[in-house]
Formats: sequence, C-alpha cells, structure tokens
Amino acid sequence: MPNHTVILEFVLLGIPHTEGLQNILFVVFLSFYLVTLLGNLLILTAIICDARLHTPMYWFLCNLSVVDLGFSSISTPKFLANLWAGSRTISWGGCMCQVFFYHFFGSTECFLYTVMAYDRYAAICHPLRYTLIMNRKVCVFLAAGTWFTASFHATILTSLTFSLPYCGSNIVDYFLCDIFPVVKLACADTYIIEKVSFTNIGMVAMVCFVFILMSYMRIVISVLRMRSAESRRKAASTCVSHLTVVCFFFGPCALLYTQPSLSDILASPIQIFSNVVTPMLNPTIYTLRNKEVQAAFRKLEGG
Repeated sequence: MPNHTVILEFVLLGIPHTEGLQNILFVVFLSFYLVTLLGNLLILTAIICDARLHTPMYWFLCNLSVVDLGFSSISTPKFLANLWAGSRTISWGGCMCQVFFYHFFGSTECFLYTVMAYDRYAAICHPLRYTLIMNRKVCVFLAAGTWFTASFHATILTSLTFSLPYCGSNIVDYFLCDIFPVVKLACADTYIIEKVSFTNIGMVAMVCFVFILMSYMRIVISVLRMRSAESRRKAASTCVSHLTVVCFFFGPCALLYTQPSLSDILASPIQIFSNVVTPMLNPTIYTLRNKEVQAAFRKLEGG
C-alpha cells in the first residue's frame, strides 16, 4: 500500500482569475457584507418592535432575515480574512461547517420561499378564512418545519461528503468549501456522492419550485376574478417582492445544479451572487415596495 498523508486542513484558492485584485475584492466584499448585516438587522428590529407587523407574512420575513444573516456569514468572513491576511487554509472542521451551513441555510431559504408562497395563496385566495388557516400555531409549525427539514437535508449531504477518505491533495479550487469542489479531492470513487447530491439538491429545489408555481397559478386566477381594480393592485403588490426574491434564488440554483460542467468563469460569479448579493438585496426589495415596513423604520427613527 502506498503511503498517503491524511488531510487535516484544506487550502482555499479563492475566486478564479482574480490574481492581483485582493484589495478591490476586500473592499467590495466587506461593503456587501456590512450592508447585508445592517439591512437584515434593521428589518428584524422593525418587525419585532412594531406590533402592527406581528402577522404571518412578517413572521416568515423575520425567518428569512435570519437565514440571510447566516447565509452571508458562511464564507464571507473567512474570505475577507484570507484576502486581508493572505492565509488560505481552513481546518477540516471549518470546511465541514461551511458545507453543512451552506446547504442548511440554502435549503431553509428554499423551504421558506415555499411557505411564504402558501401564505400569500391563503391571504389572497381565502381572505375570510386566512386568520384560521394561518394561525399562530400553524405559523410556528411551518417555520420550525423548514429549519428542521433543512438541518436533516444538510446533515445527509455533509455526512456523505466527509465520510469519504481524503489523503491526497488538499487544495480546493474555490473560495469556499462546497460538496463538488471538495469531493474532487477524495481518494475514492465519488460517482455515488455526486449523483446523490445532485439528485437530493435538485429534488428539493424542484419540489419547492413546483409548489410555488402552483400557488401563484391559483393566486393569478383569484386576482383576475376580482372586480375591483384597487383590490387587484393590492393583491399583486403583496406578491411582487416575493416573486422577485424567488427569481433571484432559483435562477442561480438552476444554473449551478443543472449545469455541473459550467466553467469557473461563469460558476464563480453566479455563486457569489447567491452567497453575497442576494442576502443584501432581499431586505432592500421588501423595504422599497412595502409601506408598512417603511412606516416601522420611520417609527424607529422617531424613537
């Protein structure tokens, strides 16, 4: 048997084809990260402090803000530290945590968008029974279910990834630890884990997307049946923000996980958009079109 060195840490090469741009990348990523933290913390504070926003829709928006805070913190602080200090190493446990929390927060966000679509369906299609359908217990159960199911999903993927033997190269040709860049370094056949991961991730995203699509098909039918133009406008305005963030989430996912042979030149910007830009845009999208959240912000400013 040939001698192999058991891997205890990995080396993250960073974003491909960005040599010499460390200072620019540091400023850009730090700016995005700070805006993400500020925006999502403001939304959380506004919703918690304003009793008028203690409704199912804003309860799920609170959960989404927590997800965005976590999702943006998976890789950005480590990447900023690497850019600042020049050290690209990450421990075995740190790499495992990145894989777990990347898929944990990613699948939680996917499930939350589905639950939020159901909430909009109940509010628009069954307005008279909305408070009964989306009562406090149901909202807590749906939110808890998204977090629990996502943790189960992420645990399976992480366990399969790090149960493989790693005894060769420890250089991850990426800016974070994800399943597919990491399993390339395994000293075993990775066909099964790659297929299971693609199937698992693809099935979760596909099922959620189908449920969202079905919800909005029913919503569109209900909106078209409304006699009042004002009612149609209000109903549509409550869905625009959600539809926008759904497109931002599922668009990059579709490109990344349905095109595994996507080149680094395209894959890296798409994943950066998902990891860094989308969590920053979500609070902006919900704030710009939402008068209730804007009123809550003004209330906070006024003390």
